[in-house]
Amino acid sequence: MNYSESLAYLYSRLPVFHRIGAKALKPGLANIERLSAALGNPHQLFRSIHVAGTNGKGSTSHMLASIYQSAGYRVGLYTSPHLKSFTERIRLNGTPIAEADVAEFVTTYQSLIEAVEPSFFEVTVAMAFDYFARQQVDLAVIEVGLGGRLDSTNIITPELSVITNISFDHQDVLGDTLPQIAGEKAGIIKPGVPVVISETQAETKSVFQTVADQQQARITFADQVYTVVDDGLVDGVRQVRVTSVTGQADAFVLDLTGPYQVRNLPGVLGTVDQLQTQWPVGRDAVAAGLAAVVKQTGLQGRFQRLNERPIVLADTAHNQAGIQAVLTAVDSIPHRTVHLVIGMVADKDRSAVLRLLPSSARYYFCQAQTPRSLPADVLQREAAELGLAGEAFIDVNEALDAAIRTATTDDLILITGSNYIIAELTDKI
Repeated sequence: MNYSESLAYLYSRLPVFHRIGAKALKPGLANIERLSAALGNPHQLFRSIHVAGTNGKGSTSHMLASIYQSAGYRVGLYTSPHLKSFTERIRLNGTPIAEADVAEFVTTYQSLIEAVEPSFFEVTVAMAFDYFARQQVDLAVIEVGLGGRLDSTNIITPELSVITNISFDHQDVLGDTLPQIAGEKAGIIKPGVPVVISETQAETKSVFQTVADQQQARITFADQVYTVVDDGLVDGVRQVRVTSVTGQADAFVLDLTGPYQVRNLPGVLGTVDQLQTQWPVGRDAVAAGLAAVVKQTGLQGRFQRLNERPIVLADTAHNQAGIQAVLTAVDSIPHRTVHLVIGMVADKDRSAVLRLLPSSARYYFCQAQTPRSLPADVLQREAAELGLAGEAFIDVNEALDAAIRTATTDDLILITGSNYIIAELTDKI
């Protein structure tokens, strides 16, 4: 099989979460363990950092990868979902896995895949681990797909675990309360392996502390160690000052410009500091990595500015906490009127998100071309019940074009609501 045939085979043969949602999940680690055993347990052949959380785990993973790359290490990075190309999920020093390598893996292990009958995600995890082992990475940064305890990535024993932020998302799988969700995320905490918590949250702190104590894992609440002061955007990048409880002070530039990245930074810095013995990193490399995350890792769709007049921003926020963070960020940018291009998947808590949206904005409701997507006219109708008026479009690009035609140069256009909406922006992302 060539690359296109391999992807077509995986998509047609296996349950895919981004198409059918929770029905694609196969609870437990049995499938990934069978796949890994047949591959020679590649996850045991490289060292890693494991990153979980509701919001911020993707940005945190990319920031860590960029920092270690700047320090001269050979860095594997596994994240999901992808925006444009499947190959984005598996990177080596920022370069996506070659299409030929994807095709070779699927062709070589087709009979294994058919014998195990894994999910799409389980196959991608096995592929990533096999690739990192064969490429002999110095370290791999592994982002959890969903939850933690039962996530396929959780067969690794990392050098350190990171948990970013806990908020409501995937309640049908992870639980209806923040402590329940935190309990699932805490499932990545391994015996004797240190864990860094990026944000101290009253509802979840005791959950993490309890699990860490049970696992005899040293736990650090990073925002109690590092104080971050946001000095805002200067020349298109975010300026921050960081002070640690040890008295060390640093100034950094972030090319991930969303102000919510300030909440991820303590966890990133805490991870780097705690792993100095395993992977020494100088402050210059930290600064260089944070300033070039997009360039070095290919991360897109995080408060990404696509145009200046009018300002056009794209952000993959897709749950209540994420949308709130993005709206707060928008408020910090001078503008006249907000034009909001939004689409969502059908299995999200839409009412909670819609209630956050400003009634003063102009709306352009759209849908992604995936079975999970909520029809634009349904979103339009539900929004109208809350006083949010706008047109419906079957495609995000049509919606954006309409917003651009309507907006003045002093306005701001925000595109958000779903990874899949941002992924379908044509020639813009």
